[in-house]
Amino acid sequence: MHLLTLETTCDETAAAIVTDTLEVKSSVVASQDDLHRRFGGVVPEIASRAHLERILPVIHETLERAHLTIADIDAVAVANTPGLAGSLLVGLVAAKALCVALNKPLLAVNHLQAHIYACRMAAGSDDVFPCVGLIISGGHSSLYRCQGPLDFTLLGGTIDDAAGEAFDKVAAMLGLAYPGGPAIQKAAEGGNPQAYRFPRSFLGEDDRLDFSFSGLKTAVRYRIAGPGRPDFSQIELCPQTVGDLAASFQEAVVDILIDKSFAALKQSGLRTLCVGGGVAANARFRTRMQEEASSRRIQLHIAPLRLCTDNAIMGAIALERFKAGLFEDLSLEVFPGLVRNRAK
Repeated sequence: MHLLTLETTCDETAAAIVTDTLEVKSSVVASQDDLHRRFGGVVPEIASRAHLERILPVIHETLERAHLTIADIDAVAVANTPGLAGSLLVGLVAAKALCVALNKPLLAVNHLQAHIYACRMAAGSDDVFPCVGLIISGGHSSLYRCQGPLDFTLLGGTIDDAAGEAFDKVAAMLGLAYPGGPAIQKAAEGGNPQAYRFPRSFLGEDDRLDFSFSGLKTAVRYRIAGPGRPDFSQIELCPQTVGDLAASFQEAVVDILIDKSFAALKQSGLRTLCVGGGVAANARFRTRMQEEASSRRIQLHIAPLRLCTDNAIMGAIALERFKAGLFEDLSLEVFPGLVRNRAK
């Protein structure tokens, strides 16, 4: 069986072909970083237009790399929640059109659950379940109890900025490049993580599994320029100061993520942690999390680097829905929960 998976939730146009044995036949990702860099973040309208231009060439290249034709596809899966509405619609319409043309089944993918499934893909075994799942990306910082690949219960999430969003905004304050995550990691290599003691919201509050990075971001702003709304372009920081600020900010984020992850494990009574999402590619986070998991004898699965950022390979979670007979019809919408609630 060959499953074609599509991913257009934000600013990567991606497609992959995965077999029912989880063999990845091909994967293509078209990044939009160059389009959004001048704005310091993703512009939804630009993202959706870029998806329109790229979705068919990406699908075509994915088929070519797998040495398959479109007629060889047995089912189509598409991420339909969460994400940017315009971006999601491009992938969803493309998937529906293919299913109509090929008379093949349509499968829905929850983008956040797919990030955790990337750990299952890398592990090569269902033994990762049950687990606590941590998703850390540009738009999400969430903890789930994952009883199985189709059984996710939300334990906690961000009440303001997500971790990845905070990285992007702090990078802009420091005059670093977009995307902010890799830029801050690089700058932090020459910095002192103890140079500044930034706040860590809800740290040590084991009964609360929420995240908050807005106060941390504001603390960095005040450290750079003081209270008020200064023009950051008029502030010059020496390289060492930039490095110290980047390292101290990064360390605060890592402290929060680790604290809440192990609090969730304690609450749930589980001993396995799976981590996915773009921020999971951060080297300092990966090192610290591996050290903590080892010392606490927790089984840790962090998605490999190529599966941390948005990709279509993790859409293989749709195979679990295929096995369970959970197919979609052409009425499938983006944000399906919200659509049903509005209908009521």
